[in-house]
Amino acid sequence: MRLDSKVAVITGGGNGIGQATAVRFAEEGAAVVVADIQEAKAQETVGMVEAVGGKAVAIGVDVVDRDQNDAMAQLAVDSFGGLDIVVTAAGISHATYNSGDLEAEAKWVMERADEAEAPAQAVVDLDIEEFRKVMAVNVEGTLLGVQACLARMLDLGTGGSIITLASIAAKRPDAGPLSYVCSKSAVWMLTKKLARELASAEIRVNAIGPGFIETSMTAVFDLMPEERVAQVWEQIPMGRRGTPLDIANAALFLASDESRYFTGEILHPDGGYFTE
Repeated sequence: MRLDSKVAVITGGGNGIGQATAVRFAEEGAAVVVADIQEAKAQETVGMVEAVGGKAVAIGVDVVDRDQNDAMAQLAVDSFGGLDIVVTAAGISHATYNSGDLEAEAKWVMERADEAEAPAQAVVDLDIEEFRKVMAVNVEGTLLGVQACLARMLDLGTGGSIITLASIAAKRPDAGPLSYVCSKSAVWMLTKKLARELASAEIRVNAIGPGFIETSMTAVFDLMPEERVAQVWEQIPMGRRGTPLDIANAALFLASDESRYFTGEILHPDGGYFTE
C-alpha cells in the first residue's frame, strides 16, 4: 500500500502504459482519475481498477484543451478530496496516430521506410501542420495537464509527485520520426525546468523514458518484415520489448515516498538500449 490514501490523475489512461499505471496505482492504494480522449476506453480502465478493489472515475479529455484539463483536475478533488500524483501518459507518435488502428499504422511505417532512402528530402517535405500536432499533443498537452493539476496541488498544500512520459527518443535522434523526437526531448527539458520551479512547493517532477514497449504504438512491429524488426531488436541487449507493467512499476517508484529525494530525473526502462 505504497500509495495508500493518495489521489492520482493519469492522462492517456485508456490503454497501454496509462492503463497499466492506473491499475498498478490502485493496487497500491491510490484512487485514480482515468483521463483519455476515448472516454469509453477510460471507462474500461475504471472497470479494471475496480476489479482489483480500487476506486476510479473516468473522464474524456483532449489534452490540448485547457478547459478539459481543468475539469479533469477538479474531478480528482471533487471525487476523492485531493490530488497528489499526476502521470501524463497521453501522447502520439505521429500526427495521424490512432490507437489500435494497426492497418493505418502499418501503412504509415512503410511510407516512412520510403522516406529513409532520401532523408534530406523528407525534411524538406515535412508537413509543418503534422509537426505542430505532435508537438501540441506531446508537449503542450503535458504542460496543460500539469498546469491544471498543479493549481489544485498548490491550493491543497500537500506536495506531490508529477511524472511525465518522455522516451528514449528524448536523447536519441534515431529513435523515432523528427516530430516525435523533438517533442519527447522537449518533454524531458520541461520536466527538468518544472522540477526546479516546483521543488520549494514539495512537488517532485520526474520523467520516464521508455524503450520499445508492448503497446498499440509498437504493435505494428508484428506486421513488419522480419528483417526490419530484427534491426530494432539488435539495438536492445535484452532482445525484446518491455511491457506496460514495467513502466507502471517505474511510475510507482516515482510516485511513492521511496523516491522522495528524486526530482528532475529521467528513468529509462529500455532493456539496455542506452548501454551502447
